[in-house]
Amino acid sequence: QVQLVESGGGLGQAGGSLRLSCAASGRTFSSYAMGWFRQAPGKEREFVAVISLNAFRTDYADSVKGRFTISRDNAKNTAYLQMNSLKPEDTAVYYCAARNYYSSSGLSQEYAYWGQGTQVTVSS
Repeated sequence: QVQLVESGGGLGQAGGSLRLSCAASGRTFSSYAMGWFRQAPGKEREFVAVISLNAFRTDYADSVKGRFTISRDNAKNTAYLQMNSLKPEDTAVYYCAARNYYSSSGLSQEYAYWGQGTQVTVSS
């Protein structure tokens, strides 16, 4: 198993930036593709971004493409989500998740491990 802990959430301003981190412990971090999801109040959890085991491949939801960047540092067992040009509609609880192989499907049920989430609130 792998345990995931998100950090870096908080209050941001429209047009500003935040960086989320996802620290992993347990089984080898580099064995997993990593994804970020978010869930806004009253809405379903939605896919944000995914990165492959070796960071060679990434994919993004259309709503964040060009604004968010997913990355990972396997030496530090950490994945990141750099969020730029924030919008109020980015307000949500953000979750990192791990899966056994890379896929751009964006299906949450394909991810085996989840963090507890971190709140991001963007003010206009």
